[in-house]
Amino acid sequence: MSQNVPLQQLAINTVRTLAMDAVQAAESGHPGTPMALAPLAYALYTRHVRHNPADPHWPDRDRVVLSAGHASMLLYATLYLSGYDLSLEQIKNFRQWGSQTPGHPEFGHTAGIETTTGPLGQGVGNAVGMAVAEAHLAALFNREDHAVIDHWTWFVAGDGCLQEGISHEAASFAGHQKLGKLIGFFDDNRITIDGRTDLSCSDDAAKRFEAYGWQVLHINDVNDQAQIDAAIAEAKRDTTRPTLVITRTIIGFGSPNRADTAKAHGEPLGKDEIAKTKEVYGWPSQEPFHVPTEALEHWRLAKERGVNMQAEWMRRFAEYAKTFPSEAKELGRRWHGDLPVQWERAIPEFTAENGSVASRAASGTVLNAIAPGVPELIGGSADLSGSNLTTVKGSAAFSPTQRGGRNFFFGIREHAMGSVMNGMALHGGIIPYGGTFLVFADYMRPAIRLAALMRQQVIYVFTHDSIGLGEDGPTHQPVEHLSALRVIPNLLVLRPADSTETAEAWRAAVKHRTGPVALVLTRQKLPMIDRATHGAASGVAKGAYVLKDAPEGAKPTAVIIASGSEVEIALKAQAQLASDGVGTRVVSMPSMELFAQQPREYQDSVLPPGVRRVAVEAAHPMSWHRWVGTDGAVVGIETFGASAPYQKLYEEYGITAKAVADAVRARR
Repeated sequence: MSQNVPLQQLAINTVRTLAMDAVQAAESGHPGTPMALAPLAYALYTRHVRHNPADPHWPDRDRVVLSAGHASMLLYATLYLSGYDLSLEQIKNFRQWGSQTPGHPEFGHTAGIETTTGPLGQGVGNAVGMAVAEAHLAALFNREDHAVIDHWTWFVAGDGCLQEGISHEAASFAGHQKLGKLIGFFDDNRITIDGRTDLSCSDDAAKRFEAYGWQVLHINDVNDQAQIDAAIAEAKRDTTRPTLVITRTIIGFGSPNRADTAKAHGEPLGKDEIAKTKEVYGWPSQEPFHVPTEALEHWRLAKERGVNMQAEWMRRFAEYAKTFPSEAKELGRRWHGDLPVQWERAIPEFTAENGSVASRAASGTVLNAIAPGVPELIGGSADLSGSNLTTVKGSAAFSPTQRGGRNFFFGIREHAMGSVMNGMALHGGIIPYGGTFLVFADYMRPAIRLAALMRQQVIYVFTHDSIGLGEDGPTHQPVEHLSALRVIPNLLVLRPADSTETAEAWRAAVKHRTGPVALVLTRQKLPMIDRATHGAASGVAKGAYVLKDAPEGAKPTAVIIASGSEVEIALKAQAQLASDGVGTRVVSMPSMELFAQQPREYQDSVLPPGVRRVAVEAAHPMSWHRWVGTDGAVVGIETFGASAPYQKLYEEYGITAKAVADAVRARR
């Protein structure tokens, strides 16, 4: 044994020294929290978490979320030592270009990373969503003596996570839902970058979480493995409440001059301090990245343990499949992300009798039509189900007594809703959707951004999409939001022009597996477009299409482009111009992102080069300049709205057919 250090302690100190050395080599990072939490990571990954380093995607594995993502070296060191596909060389390349060890953990980038964390508190919401997904799928698929969905969700949060508002929202939701298979550890080191937490915070975390309905436990010293084991055992005994384990740690543990100070938080310790700390640990080498053979062998037992656990689960699943073949097939379909055969047949066709409705109303109709055939589609809204029309009729609400319910009442918690949906999607087997007013997309923007970064299939139902909502006034009228959403990479924004386009937008959203989708819908009624005389709405799949061309044989003087409710205005402007002998083409562009993905030949067939373009949208014009070019024009809004009937607002703000026609005439 190295310098007579017990094997268990040697294994723990290996995490600590790797963290110190990696941060020092990168000349940036956060060494203190990994040094503090190494005993917890050791206990979790060697004894308590059900995981298999040989198969990070094993469906019934436990999920572990490091919400305090700045402590990424804690996770990287643990994954490497446990036997995941992460080499010591990657540890040495911490925070470097092309490495598997970026500054904060990134889903899909490194084996064993369950979610992208870094923006504090997001991981708490993700963990809640994962626990929701486990509970929902267990209720649907488990049978007596056949529990094939039976795992726990763990998260590690720091002071910053609990200070962020999202943790309040998510914890309240989790406590209300009695998610008893959710266990969180609060790293109570009482240090932030600015200094001690009492500079800014005097919360009683225990009372706060007890008020949310959580079981609250304590570990007085994280270095005591017996305390960790006892707390976890007690947490698991109560499956009626989520558990928060307040875990007292010392940031930068072992550092003679940096421990328990802000200096250990977000910067390298320095070579001299690292050397002194290794002496405190009784470390056998001053060489960076030294991994004692006996420590590595001890850690790698986790791989053997994981292989055996997964093999046992596979045996049980095989028995389940024999007894319940249809359930096993359906569960397998969901895990693989395959959509049900012929689900699209349920998409409704709107007619003149039922199609002249607000696009939010059309959305509700489509959702209820396809929901029976796409059972993994579950969700709700942030206290706006009657406005967003997100309720699946005939289905129960997800609750502690109805885990199989499909309707979610997230409460007035947009930010948590976004983060929880991310966790649901990351877990697998579910396509989550959530609704709110478009203006409140700002409340959940960090979660939307992370869904896009992780390319998770999450569907946002954003209604009340413009000044068209009318009397609620400028606080509720989104002006800048469409442009703000359109600049998020990997986010697909769809703003349909009528009920038929709304049906096609839902088709695209359900089939889109490489990122989140925002459905942007109106409060006000929209006329149904007569497809017998206009372009087919199947063009929604390509982002933009010719809705109505200039008279046959006539070259259009200009192309009028619009989305959503303003397509009607574009058609009226075309008619006005036609009466003056001016031929134009109207293009419906519900999705700039989809159109940008089309071949240049298709783009040119819709927007002919050399023909002037005028766009109209009841929103900020910024995102349209890409499509109209320097010679084009945009009829939009660059100020906040007002409280009045929507017809008056469109007139006062100049979002009219006349304004569009004038813009076309201006450069003839």
